[in-house]
Amino acid sequence: MEELKEYLEKRYAKETAKAYQREIGIYLSNCPGAEKASYKEVFGYIGQLRNRYRNPKTIRRILSVLKAYYDYLNVTGQRTDNPTAAIRLRDQINNDIQLQDFFTPGELEQLLHKEERYALLAERNKVLMSLLIHQGLQPRELAELKINDINLADGTIYIKSQANTNSRTLSLKSNQILLFHHYQDEVRKQLLNGRGNDRLLIGLRGGTLLSHDIIKHVISHYKGLFHPRKVSCKSIRGSVITNLLKAGNELRIVQMFAGHKKISSTEKYKQSEVEILHSMIHAQHPMK
Repeated sequence: MEELKEYLEKRYAKETAKAYQREIGIYLSNCPGAEKASYKEVFGYIGQLRNRYRNPKTIRRILSVLKAYYDYLNVTGQRTDNPTAAIRLRDQINNDIQLQDFFTPGELEQLLHKEERYALLAERNKVLMSLLIHQGLQPRELAELKINDINLADGTIYIKSQANTNSRTLSLKSNQILLFHHYQDEVRKQLLNGRGNDRLLIGLRGGTLLSHDIIKHVISHYKGLFHPRKVSCKSIRGSVITNLLKAGNELRIVQMFAGHKKISSTEKYKQSEVEILHSMIHAQHPMK
């Protein structure tokens, strides 16, 4: 498994490689002799997954893992074929964005005033949440932010490109500049406690705050706050983009802000005039 780990780490981001290795371990434990499995046997395993998971994206993600595993066997000479190469899934994925599940600017602002158990983490989490609700960043973008990406003198933040987003430089709000200044000079140094780390967001023991830590934090801390709507990194980002479009900002400007590579990705967040009218009518004359 050590060779497999090295193979994955050379080809994927650290977190992705770790997730792939974990999923491959599950596959190997459920399917003895998987290294010699045929197309029919692998496809049968996919069938089992369909009974276990309802989300087609989960099935596609696991299939990608299996393809990587059999690619590894090819590269290392353990197999000369890939039983997953011909598998094509036709499960329909719903990519529609549910605008009614998003939050108003006022509701997003409430997320900054959550009480915290640990005083040091309270300020770090406020930095984290401010980047979610003001800049609409993704968890991985947050996790990869470095101290040098923040320019408090200019009041800007640089976000590196990701697989689905472009790099960009965004402005910080005035209240963020004061918050970040104190966090960097006082709180972050206490969290590090002499350890070296160039990442902006630091954990309680001085380690890097990873994307799955950020996702978990948001879901657990704000569970039930706006029930039945769910607070997540995804719903916050969607709300930020939608609110910018509602405020009348041009589509191209919002695209650049969000880092979308295709303008069609931004258009999904745009409410039609009919939807806006319906919302206004409902607000003034709610049906009970």
